Formats: sequence, structure tokens, C-alpha cells
Amino acid sequence: MLTKKNLQELVKDELATTAQEAEAAVNVILEAIRSELEKGESVSIAGFGTFSVVERSARKGINPKTKETIEIPASKNVKFKPASKLKNSVNK
Repeated sequence: MLTKKNLQELVKDELATTAQEAEAAVNVILEAIRSELEKGESVSIAGFGTFSVVERSARKGINPKTKETIEIPASKNVKFKPASKLKNSVNK
């Protein structure tokens, strides 16, 4: 599994930079993605995929313990659609 810490190490090694500079670079990229998604914009990375915000409308649900009907409020969720290049790479 690739974690943020592992990603920072990869950047540090690949760019032959310091750990602090690698951490800053990773943080800038992640913050830029988060910021755009907060604005409701999509983020497209060529050859990788697209992150977008989808809105879920309010709906009724059922509490599985009590079988009581509950109201689930509207919410926003992040969706990722992989690029065909990424799909093909994973499916090799």
C-alpha cells in the first residue's frame, strides 16, 4: 500500500532532494487537488484519471436494527474515473 509517507520518500529519492522539500512538494499537490474539489471543480491528470465532485440527493433509508425509516441528508462525494492508460496498465 502506498501511503503519503511512502510517496514523500519516492519523491525524495527520485528527485534527489531533502525530505522536507519532498514533503512540501507532495503537500502542494494534494492541497491543490483538495482546493479544486472544494470549489466543485474537477481535477484531470492526463494518463491517470479525473477526480470530480458528485452530489447525492437526500433520500430515505432504513435502520437495519430497528427497521425504522430514517432520512439521509444530501451530501457531496468525491468520484475518481481512471484514464484508459491507467486501466490498461492495471489490467496487464
